[in-house]
Amino acid sequence: MQVVETALPGLKVIEPKVFGDDRGYFLETWNLERYTQAGITARFVQDNVSLSERGVLRGLHLQHPSAQGKLVHVLAGEIVDAAVDLRVGSPTFGRSITVLLSDANKKQIWVPEGFAHGFCVTSPKALVAYKCSELYRPEHELGVAWNDPDLAIDWPLKDVTLSPRDRAFPRLRDIPKSSLPVY
Repeated sequence: MQVVETALPGLKVIEPKVFGDDRGYFLETWNLERYTQAGITARFVQDNVSLSERGVLRGLHLQHPSAQGKLVHVLAGEIVDAAVDLRVGSPTFGRSITVLLSDANKKQIWVPEGFAHGFCVTSPKALVAYKCSELYRPEHELGVAWNDPDLAIDWPLKDVTLSPRDRAFPRLRDIPKSSLPVY
């Protein structure tokens, strides 16, 4: 596998080795030894799968203090995945990265603890899977507005479908820094 470091410390794009032939393909989506060597040392405790239609945008979500690291990939379809560094004191605080994840490119993104995460579906449907390093704890969930102009996320679609909860998330500047994770 190839690991691509990003401009945001800790955030990585993983390109698994794909073994393909006329029957299809095989790839590893998690291997403790290989991913540990790549610097991903999370102990995963929960796996999630979501199915969404084109134009659905989920996010931007994070948990604090029960922070979750997430290893995300697409089983079917295509998404633009976004991660935002929300670690107070980080030199890249408030900066974001987007990555195209699809069943065709088979890339994964490692979103470390302290980052908000979201994605927008660009194919007719997308089946997204992710491993989490902490259990979902709704009482610790935070969110940031998907279209916060200060984050300048280059979403592929402007007309999106949001949940009522995601629609109500505040801009980053309106969240007290004491409510955010520390670098």
